[in-house]
Amino acid sequence: MTNFDFTASESLLQDVEEGEDVLQGALTAIRKHLGMEVAYLSEFVGGRSVFRRVDAPGLEHLIKAGDSQSLDDVYCNHILEGRLPEMIPDTAAEPIAVALPITDAIPIGSHMSIPIRLADGQPYGMFCCLSPTPNKSLNARDLQTMRVFADLAARNVNTKLAEKKRSSQTRTRIEDVLARKAFKMAFQPIYDLRRMKPAGFEALCRFSDEPYRSPDIWFGEAAQAGLSSELELAAIEMAASALSDLKEQQYISVNASPDTVSSRPFVKIFSRLPLDRIVLEITEHAPVKDYDLLIKTIELLRRQGMRLAVDDAGAGHSSLQHIVRLRPEIVKLDISLTQDVDVDLARRALVGALMFYSKETNAQIVAEGIETENELDTLKTLGVDKGQGYYLARPADNIRDVNEAAQNQQAS
Repeated sequence: MTNFDFTASESLLQDVEEGEDVLQGALTAIRKHLGMEVAYLSEFVGGRSVFRRVDAPGLEHLIKAGDSQSLDDVYCNHILEGRLPEMIPDTAAEPIAVALPITDAIPIGSHMSIPIRLADGQPYGMFCCLSPTPNKSLNARDLQTMRVFADLAARNVNTKLAEKKRSSQTRTRIEDVLARKAFKMAFQPIYDLRRMKPAGFEALCRFSDEPYRSPDIWFGEAAQAGLSSELELAAIEMAASALSDLKEQQYISVNASPDTVSSRPFVKIFSRLPLDRIVLEITEHAPVKDYDLLIKTIELLRRQGMRLAVDDAGAGHSSLQHIVRLRPEIVKLDISLTQDVDVDLARRALVGALMFYSKETNAQIVAEGIETENELDTLKTLGVDKGQGYYLARPADNIRDVNEAAQNQQAS
């Protein structure tokens, strides 16, 4: 292809970058642009060239993704070491190419290949196009076009490898935290707002590793690493060890994502606990993939005495869907509703609507994030049953100290 249209090439490159599979799109685009039959991206693995992406319509019997060739039998090392040029319009003109059996076996009449390098400069593999027939019209502009697409592929490869490395580091970090149990539980009192006594405690996970990272970051990374359930279950088991510190009628509230609740390990661990003393909180922030399975699991545990709470009610549309479908015994108002409820008519109206729901369904309302006396008084006036927040009490290291402090306060 002797005429190179830079404007068309830039447009084509933009289309490729916006596609779902950049590497496959780049191979298809450059193969068609050069008028060649085969394009592929390879990776060097253990002395072999492994084809990671292939575009060779109608020639799948010759080459497909996952196939490999010994590096001794292909052009790659010769190109990397300068014995063969990156562009070969006619392989018959290159003695080294002629001497390689693969040239006749495929056959390869013309060949163009650009090394793909890692961020540290080491070779990763090759970005290659070939044709069974010679193409003496291939020129320097075609080679430059090939390099543009090879550079796009190299950037994509390096980005994916960096993501894979970060993912591996994240998984190792989470596995290390699990192995060392490098976290502890804090317990925030949930007050009975009529008697102003702790009715229960929400178990909150706190991590000790430095530098400090908030729990949402730890659990978010665990989810990315596929270890969300393992970390959640480890936290639940640690929280359950404090059940003996509860007074009569008190409970511990633990958090779990819908996927964890629907898993067999969760049911196995949870079923061993005194479920009449435990409330399971399901947050709205994690999507539910299978409501039928989730509901089935919850009903199984309910028959053993467990109560369900929907967390963060009012924070978004999905919390209302949780409430309607899961029919929780407890609805926890998100801090976005509690904050300034004493001065915001819209917030009071929404809390009132949820109070009406609670009366119709015999559910309890727990207000989260109470931070002022006026918020507390307003919520009590609206009929809210229970609440938690810094105004009432901050999370504590153990339940006994909270109960003793509450008892002393009432006595005084």
